[in-house]
Amino acid sequence: MKYTSLSYQERKAIESKLREGIGIREISRYLKRSPSSISRELKRYAFEGEYDALLAELLSIRRMGNRNCIKKLDKNNRLRKYVLSEIKHYRSPNQIANRIIIEYPGDEDMRVSTETIYTYLYVLPRGELKKELISCLRKAHKTRRRQKSSDAKETRGKILDMISIEERPADVANRSVPGHWEGDIILGKGHKSALGTIVERKTRSLILVPLKGRDAASVRKAFEREMNFLPRKMKLSLTYDQGKEMAEHKLFTKNTKIKVYFAHPRSPWERGTNENTNGLLRQFFPKGTDFTKVSRKEINKVQHLMNTRPRKVLGYYTPQEKMAELLR
Repeated sequence: MKYTSLSYQERKAIESKLREGIGIREISRYLKRSPSSISRELKRYAFEGEYDALLAELLSIRRMGNRNCIKKLDKNNRLRKYVLSEIKHYRSPNQIANRIIIEYPGDEDMRVSTETIYTYLYVLPRGELKKELISCLRKAHKTRRRQKSSDAKETRGKILDMISIEERPADVANRSVPGHWEGDIILGKGHKSALGTIVERKTRSLILVPLKGRDAASVRKAFEREMNFLPRKMKLSLTYDQGKEMAEHKLFTKNTKIKVYFAHPRSPWERGTNENTNGLLRQFFPKGTDFTKVSRKEINKVQHLMNTRPRKVLGYYTPQEKMAELLR
């Protein structure tokens, strides 16, 4: 006889009988089901000795749905190969699901949802789920970080001759013109090392800057070296926070022709593109990384991964593709 899953009505009956103190064999006779079916149901969906029919029904639906998701990728070798390859390149399931439409515009077989990809990764039978694939996913914070009070006293010394972000042209804010960048540094172990990050506001193109030191002269020289490789039309402005490492901003502007604007204290949203990028970079360079031990080759690899990653904000095109359009 072909086995059929328990219905919601049967599950409600199981819940009711268990509350009455009735055992598994009597329940099985009442439902005309085998005792093993009832026992298996309780092993799957009873938690801490309690069985809830509604919860069991929802979990069963999810479980069957998961099975179908797994089958979809298992049956389509080409789709599975694409998904796993993209994950190994640190693309998120959302980026993969939307990017594939661009790369295979007329191929309906090459379609997969974000949820299907997550399901495939997390619900495969034990032994088939690759630990290395899970490690490629970005792990978001589970709780919101405590925000500093806007009334907190500013303790850092002021940078001389700063140009406020309030003087920045309107076309920078609305991203209508390329060539405007946001900059920062991410700190390494014990705040003894750092890595510079510069992001173009319109295309989200990233430049990673190896630093020999955190002092103003070292940061200025390193940023100059990287940004002087840019075409003239891509060297318009740099928005920075009020970190003292940018104290030599006037000399930086003189040597690069890039004007520096400073955001207000404790206002990371004024450099939101850079702040978001720094968060993404922590997947590759977690807190505690000693940047003095990270090679230029490793840094370039991460920079390439970031610039070839499809971005939702770019319509799932990559920063590299968008930058190439502008430079044609």
